[in-house]
Amino acid sequence: MVTSADQSRSATLPDSVDFHFDLMCPYAYQTSLWIREVRRLTGLEINWRFFSLEEVNRVEGKKHPWEREWSYGWSMMRIGALLRRSNMDDLDKWYASAGKALHVDGLKPHVPEVAKSLLEELGLDPGLVDEAIQDSTTSDEVLAEHTKVIDAGGYGVPTLFFADGQCLFGPVLIDPPIGDDAVELWDSVVAWTKFPHLYELQRPKTRSDEKVIAETFRPYIEARDWVSMNRGEVLDFGSLGTKADDT
Repeated sequence: MVTSADQSRSATLPDSVDFHFDLMCPYAYQTSLWIREVRRLTGLEINWRFFSLEEVNRVEGKKHPWEREWSYGWSMMRIGALLRRSNMDDLDKWYASAGKALHVDGLKPHVPEVAKSLLEELGLDPGLVDEAIQDSTTSDEVLAEHTKVIDAGGYGVPTLFFADGQCLFGPVLIDPPIGDDAVELWDSVVAWTKFPHLYELQRPKTRSDEKVIAETFRPYIEARDWVSMNRGEVLDFGSLGTKADDT
């Protein structure tokens, strides 16, 4: 039975959201699991968009990611941009598959051969990897969506854009909620947009939190071929170790 309260709630919630991600980002991946659950339960339309951590954390003097023949997250998003030209569902499946490969299975979707095998597993043409890299306009698409976040004052992912133009960074989480809890968090995020001058609300991370985060991100940490950065600072994931900075 649909109550008047349910109808009122539905009328105030957005039908769609733009979700900016970088496939390399473990936090964005966790949040993507949550927003997919919200979609499953509410019918929310997710428009997957891009943002480059390689570019925003680029050290002065190093090449921009679009100046490289192959550039980890940037190249993976270029594959996604080409897939999205057919339909958003192909990009949706690509992000889910490649994200799981990196952040859950500890594989390396940022290596061309692995990227091709993941496409093949999805029933897609592995030749799309080479096609995406040979087509310079895929890089243009990624850059345009990256720039949209920067122009809005954003600096990372996950970043959400709503139909009214509002932009929110987050929610940043691990152990993404499911079921009613997922919808309740979505309601809270949407409620934030009612207060345009509410800028930050943050929970400090305890040492215990950091240990849980490091353990959750273990597959990613072991598979990455770069040092993780946040606003120019190297992220320390405790005793799990780091690898050479190839970004």
